[in-house]
Amino acid sequence: MQARKMCGVREYEYKFFIVRFRPRLGVPLGLLLGNKSYIKILLSMQNLKIATAQFEHKSGDKAYNLSIIEKLSARAAEAGAQVIAFHECSITGYTFARNLSKDQMLEVAELVPDGESVQALIRIAQHYNIAILAGLFEKDEQGNLYKLYVCVDKTGLLAKYHKIHPFINPHLTPGQGYCVFDLYGWKCGILICYDNNVIENVRATRLLGADIIFMPHVTMCTPSTRPGAGFVDPKLWENRENDPTSLRLEFDGMKGRDWLMKWLPARAYDNGIYVVFANAIGMDDDQLKNGCSMIIDPFGDVIAECRTLGDDFTMATLTPEKLTQAGGYRYIKARKPELYGEILAQEHQSEQKVVWLTEPEQ
Repeated sequence: MQARKMCGVREYEYKFFIVRFRPRLGVPLGLLLGNKSYIKILLSMQNLKIATAQFEHKSGDKAYNLSIIEKLSARAAEAGAQVIAFHECSITGYTFARNLSKDQMLEVAELVPDGESVQALIRIAQHYNIAILAGLFEKDEQGNLYKLYVCVDKTGLLAKYHKIHPFINPHLTPGQGYCVFDLYGWKCGILICYDNNVIENVRATRLLGADIIFMPHVTMCTPSTRPGAGFVDPKLWENRENDPTSLRLEFDGMKGRDWLMKWLPARAYDNGIYVVFANAIGMDDDQLKNGCSMIIDPFGDVIAECRTLGDDFTMATLTPEKLTQAGGYRYIKARKPELYGEILAQEHQSEQKVVWLTEPEQ
C-alpha cells in the first residue's frame, strides 16, 4: 500500500517527525499540525558547520588578501567547516576607498563573476570543498560601482548582494534589493555592515525566508555621538604581544564589543535567526579594528567567537531545531501587519550620516 503524501512528505514520515522531534523543537503540537510545508523543510535540513573569520587585510592588495582567505579556508575545511565567512571588502580592503576618485575605484573594482578575484575564490572553494563568502568592490559594464558580497562554492557563484547603505565612497551605487539563497538546504541572507543598523532590512530578509543572515562588517573603534566611542590608538596594536591587556580593554569596551552587544544579539533573537558576524581585525588603512567575529544563535546567544588578537576563525554547528524553539519564531507568527503596514510604507527620504567621515555622503 502506497504511503499518502502531505505537501510532499509521506504520512508515516510526518507522524514520525511529530512524535520524535516535537520535544526538541519546543513547538505546540497544534502549530506543527498546521505547518506541514515547514515540516517538509525541516526534514530536509541537516546540521551545518559554519566558520566565521577575522584577519588584517592590506588595502588594495588583493593577492595578499586572497592568500589569507585561502589559508583560513584551508584550516576551516580541515576542521570540518562546510562554510566560511569573511568580512566586508575582505578582498580589496575597505577604509582606504574613502579617498579614491571614481577612476581609481574603477581600477580597484572588478566585473562579477568573471573578474579575477571571484574566479580565485571559486578555485579555492573547489580545492578545499568549502563554501566561501567574501567582499569586494564591483563594477558593471556601464561603469556603475557597488559594494559587493558574494557566496561561492565548488559549482561557482551562488549569490551576490549589493550593500543597500554604502557610504565609504560617494561613487558607490546603493543596492536595490535583498538576497536570499539556498546553502546546504538552509535559506541564507546577506546584509552588509550599516544595512544591519536599519532593523527593517533584517526583518525583511527574515520574512523572505532566511534562516541564517551573514553580516560582514568593518566596524567599531571609530568616533560617534554615543558615549564611550572613539578611535583606538594603533600603538596598542603594535605592542599587543607585550601588552595584550591594554588592547583588549579598548577592544572589549564601549569603543568595541560592548557596543556591538547592545544590538547584534537582538537582531538574532527578535527574528529567530542565526547571525554570522565577520569583522576585520588590525589596521584598516589608518584605523584599528577589533575583530571579535562571532556566530549568534536564534536565542541571541553567542555560540562561537574569535578571541585571538590576530588572523583566526571560529566555528559552530547550526541546528535546525533552534529555529522553531526560539521566541522569534513565535513573535513573527504573532505579527499584525494590517496595523502598521501602511505606517512602515509611508513616504520617506533616506538620510545617512556617518560621524567619523570628514566629508558627508553625497
